[in-house]
Amino acid sequence: MNLIRTHKELEIYKLAFGAALEIYLISKAFPVEEKYSLTDQVRRSSRSVCANIAESFRKRRYPKSFVSKLSDSEGEAAETQVWLDFAVEFEYIDKIKYDLLYDKYDHILSQLIIMINSPEKWCH
Repeated sequence: MNLIRTHKELEIYKLAFGAALEIYLISKAFPVEEKYSLTDQVRRSSRSVCANIAESFRKRRYPKSFVSKLSDSEGEAAETQVWLDFAVEFEYIDKIKYDLLYDKYDHILSQLIIMINSPEKWCH
């Protein structure tokens, strides 16, 4: 079994990072009037998912801190889904792109919940 040495080796981190990059690219086409609202918010929340996963990995010696940061990541992932809801409703993204990104965040959320429910597999 290979020991995971950095957060960048976690599949959940890779998935979240890739999704955040996709959001950045699609949000470049959002209207200029959304710059300080929807555009900034969806970028911030999607990036925060990754940042909290990285932070949780570094806090894995302390199970409660580990779970707390994963919970923060879970909240940010759900927030990202809400911003995606607005983006599709305002027709800034098409339904196909929305469905793909929303599903990615559903997968991210399910993986985070698995980690939260079984911190002993990650903490040492």
